[in-house]
Amino acid sequence: MDKLFTIFWQFFLLGWTSFGGPAAHIGYFRNTFVEKRKWLTDVEYSQLIALSQFLPGPGSSQIGFALGYQRAGLLGGVAAFVGFTLPSFSILLAVAMSSQLFLSADWYQGIIAGLKLLAVVVVADATLQMFRSFCKSQLTISLCVFSAALLLVFPGVFVQMAILVAAALIGYRWLPGNEESQAKCRFVFWPLILFAILLFGLPLLADYSPLARVVSDFFQAGSMVFGGGHVVLPLLQSTTEGMISTDTFLTGYAAAQAVPGPMFTLATYLGYFASESTPILGAVAATLAIFLPGFLLVIGVLPAWQALAGRARIAGAVAGINASVVGLLLSALYSPVFTSAVYSAMDMALVLIGCFLLRAMKLSVFWLVLMFIGVGVVLL
Repeated sequence: MDKLFTIFWQFFLLGWTSFGGPAAHIGYFRNTFVEKRKWLTDVEYSQLIALSQFLPGPGSSQIGFALGYQRAGLLGGVAAFVGFTLPSFSILLAVAMSSQLFLSADWYQGIIAGLKLLAVVVVADATLQMFRSFCKSQLTISLCVFSAALLLVFPGVFVQMAILVAAALIGYRWLPGNEESQAKCRFVFWPLILFAILLFGLPLLADYSPLARVVSDFFQAGSMVFGGGHVVLPLLQSTTEGMISTDTFLTGYAAAQAVPGPMFTLATYLGYFASESTPILGAVAATLAIFLPGFLLVIGVLPAWQALAGRARIAGAVAGINASVVGLLLSALYSPVFTSAVYSAMDMALVLIGCFLLRAMKLSVFWLVLMFIGVGVVLL
């Protein structure tokens, strides 16, 4: 029980402070669980990142769920999910219930501006540290650089997937590992079977009640989105068309960008308005439904992925993916993290100071959060 509470509490704290979207979350997770808590190594963490890139669902939340799952089984995964998601769920539910009472307040906008600058610091630090770990040869450095360049020029989830596949093939051919694992590749079939049943079965029940429609639509959305974060926007917009107004949708999207934690909790806000008779139940159902597909796939695939990653050729493919992921993180550092936060010389100066305090002075992220909140309220 103590282990479960520790998992919940660590992710609960992160859920209140992890601004900046999936790229920033990867940085926050690495800082907490690789560097500070020592729950896993950089190599093990990179395997989770690589897996999350290939599975549909909320990428950073899948990494968090996998961290909890590896630490304490299924209940550990649930504890990580609840802890990381509860803050943004609570905020977006409150926003839905109270409409737009504080979204336009100057103090609130100042806090958000300050925390966006902190996200630049965290993502920059994570990118640098992961580059040092996974880009040590000419080929891996090349994969990183060209992955970043391609995504900066041609942003989009399909380009991202093509880059990762190409990096995996290059790594498989030219970056084989030195050791060959004999571990058997074993999938866990019950979550994969449950995923298939829900994917094809829920639409058959959708016409029976508005709540069943919400569960079905949001489960389908969570099953089809690769890359997570902002990628879910167009799919949810088409999913909720006719259920809620365009103005309501855009307000929810703006609120989801302004709160910490996973972008997928936009489903909380949308579910509230999509289920008029039971709005709170609709918010809960939509949130669980959009996250569930990705978590079922993680449970089913993770053991096999860990075994595969120990085989020489597959290890080479993972090495290629890791180098490419550093490039993806580098491109995300520029857009949307940097471009949505840094607008002036003062902003850039604060980012530089934050990088110095985090890397050179080893200041805790907790104190950096308080500092950037204060700076945001006073100066921004």
